[in-house]
Amino acid sequence: MKKEQATEQANSQASPSRRGFFMGAAAVGAAAAAVTSMPGLSTPSAELNKLPPAPENGGGYSLSEHVKRYYQTARV
Repeated sequence: MKKEQATEQANSQASPSRRGFFMGAAAVGAAAAAVTSMPGLSTPSAELNKLPPAPENGGGYSLSEHVKRYYQTARV
């Protein structure tokens, strides 16, 4: 009798958690779809990722302390 009750409790506890997981996943998917389909939202990240222009005569690389430290740690 106790084994049946333990099995019954395990089954009743497993179903709601799975059900809740799938309901949560569906809600997140719906929210993601709603956000991506909203008109009028601009992406400010494109404006923030502008790089400074490269030097005309090369010289874009500089051997800074950070680079020197990396070279020292990368030696084999």
